[in-house]
Amino acid sequence: MKIEIDHQSAVPLHIQVENLLRELIKQPEYQAGKLLPNELELAKKLAVSRTTLRQAINKLVYEELLIRKKRLGTKVAQPKMSSKSMNWLSFTQEMLARGITIKNYELHISWVYPDEQIAAFFDIRTDRKIMKLERLRGNTQEPFVYFISYFHPRIGLTGDEDFKKPLYEMLEQEHYFVATLSKEEISSRTADKIIASKLEIDLGSAILFRKRFVYDQAERPMEYNLGYYKAESFVYTVESRRTP
Repeated sequence: MKIEIDHQSAVPLHIQVENLLRELIKQPEYQAGKLLPNELELAKKLAVSRTTLRQAINKLVYEELLIRKKRLGTKVAQPKMSSKSMNWLSFTQEMLARGITIKNYELHISWVYPDEQIAAFFDIRTDRKIMKLERLRGNTQEPFVYFISYFHPRIGLTGDEDFKKPLYEMLEQEHYFVATLSKEEISSRTADKIIASKLEIDLGSAILFRKRFVYDQAERPMEYNLGYYKAESFVYTVESRRTP
């Protein structure tokens, strides 16, 4: 794509630069995650001031078309993922229904002693080890959610299961536990050092935090799940219907 503007035009420079950027970010390489040229280089190429260029970039950042990251640069913002709280599915099933291919960036299994809150939810003692599953997940370009799941011992998980499969589908097919009810708490918080590192965001950035309590068909607790979502990549929607 030809990158230039008309300095003889009556159209203000910042508008021309803005329109040029709108066309530039449609190019396949930028849609695929390539960083835009740095501001100094781009301003020099267009023969405009950095203030003019920044004005145009800020407009697209405000419209959530671009993301500017300190020390990294500016790139095209990916469409925000959406999760509905009604008729919930496993995360993999939910994303596949939206045509989004999910990638596991990290997957860790360990056996831990539950803290008092988790033990109280499962109604077990704190000296009884349970399975902890950690998964860093996202699309093919970047991670955008970090999940930590704890499972009730009665499920009988061994750690040899294929956790790359949709979770609730696997639990039903291999262990005959059907996830039927989900109760959730959603809040916002800032990313600590660990979460910031995993989600590739700045320390202290806003994230969406979701705590999910999952029950089986007999309404017995089966999973205690914590989800840390990259705020710039995810929207959590709630659908409610009033019944007579």
